[in-house]
Amino acid sequence: MRERDADMRDLYIVTHPEATHHVEALVGGWYDSALTQRGAEHADRIAEELSGRIPTGDTVELFSSDLRRARQTAQPIATRLSVGVVVDAGLREQCYGDAEGRAAGSLTFLPPPAVGDRLHHRDGVAGSETKWEFAGRVYAALDRILAGDATHRVVVTHGGALTFLIAAWIGIPIDASGYVKFRASPGSITVLREDDFYHDRQVVALDDVNHMWTARSTAI
Repeated sequence: MRERDADMRDLYIVTHPEATHHVEALVGGWYDSALTQRGAEHADRIAEELSGRIPTGDTVELFSSDLRRARQTAQPIATRLSVGVVVDAGLREQCYGDAEGRAAGSLTFLPPPAVGDRLHHRDGVAGSETKWEFAGRVYAALDRILAGDATHRVVVTHGGALTFLIAAWIGIPIDASGYVKFRASPGSITVLREDDFYHDRQVVALDDVNHMWTARSTAI
C-alpha cells in the first residue's frame, strides 16, 4: 500500500448561537429572528475559535444561510478570517410554514411514521416543507459549496440543516436519509475532513461547544 502524508480539506459547520426565537419560545424555521446579546457574544467566540484553528495564509471560503441570525453569526467570522460571505438560501432551516414565529406548541404537528415513507410525510401545517424538500435543497447547497478548491470551508447554518449537510458529505443518498438525525446545539462547530489521496471523508468533531465556555488564551 502506498503511504504518504495526505493533504486535508476541512469543512466547518457552524450552527448559529442563541437567537430571539429560542428565548421567546417561538417556532423558528424561516422566521427571521436575530441573535440575542448572548448569541452575539458566542458568535465572537466562534470566530475566535475558527481563527485559531485555520492557519494564516490557507485558502478559506465562508458560506451562510441568508436568515438574519446566521448572517449575524457569519459576520465576525468573516472579519476574523478576512473573507467575504457567500449567502445561500439553500442553507436555511426547515420551513415550518404557518407555525413560524408562533408560540411553540400552538399548532399541532403530525410526526412522521415509524416505518414507511418518512421523507414525503406532511406534518399537517400549511406551507411546511417535507424532509424530502428540505434535504434536497441542503444537498444541492453542499454541491455548490464543494465546487470551489479552498483548503478550508466554513458553513454557517441551522441545527436541522446540519443533519443533511453531514449526510450529504458522507454520501448517504437522499432517499435513504429518512431516519438520519445528528445532534446540533446552538453555537456548535462540527468538523468534517477529506484527504486528497484516498478521498476518505471523516467526521472529526460533532457538535463541539467547548469554545462557548472557554475563551482561547492569547500570549502577551
